[in-house]
Amino acid sequence: MKIKKKYISNNMKHNNTLKEDLINKSKPSEEEAKEAVKTLIAWAGDNPDREGLIETPKRVINAYKEFFEGYTSDPDKILSKTFEEVAGYDEMVVIKDIRLESHCEHHMVPILGKAHVAYIPDKRVVGISKLARIVDCYAKRLQTQETMTAQIAGCIQRVLLPKGVAVVVDAAHQCMTTRGVHKATSSTITNRMLGLFRTDPRTRIEFMNFIGKN
Repeated sequence: MKIKKKYISNNMKHNNTLKEDLINKSKPSEEEAKEAVKTLIAWAGDNPDREGLIETPKRVINAYKEFFEGYTSDPDKILSKTFEEVAGYDEMVVIKDIRLESHCEHHMVPILGKAHVAYIPDKRVVGISKLARIVDCYAKRLQTQETMTAQIAGCIQRVLLPKGVAVVVDAAHQCMTTRGVHKATSSTITNRMLGLFRTDPRTRIEFMNFIGKN
């Protein structure tokens, strides 16, 4: 148990360092960010000083604070409180259809969809709302879907040390639906299977049946 605590503690310190680097490394001021928005409005061909747009830079900055609040969240800390009094429960825990809102790191347009998360506890469980918060923590950043899927699964495995973790993300990318190839009905599915979900086909199939993917 001491080894587990030390392992978790070291990873939390690592994540805190990364978070501080993201926040403090030459981060522009709000005024600089507003000026950047005004520049984009002018580049698009409109007048940033006209009545309908004069408050737009402020609104955009406030929206970005919400869109990208994952950079100021510590995913390891979210999962740090666990419970061992679960009457020996050791079956799969599944949360499906978690609303996911992210932004493509290539075009900074929305990625909208659902995440399905499961784990098999090893003597301890975490509050189910915390799993949804982990999805938000990684989604509310500039992302690729592949990276986000791996990060969600990796965090749960790293902190909870369960017997297995499974994550499936099914999402539509506006970089494909509203620009470029304009494939409005397309969606992208990614998955990450760890532990028993990777090594035991029956466990994997059971999970896929739970989320309606079989």
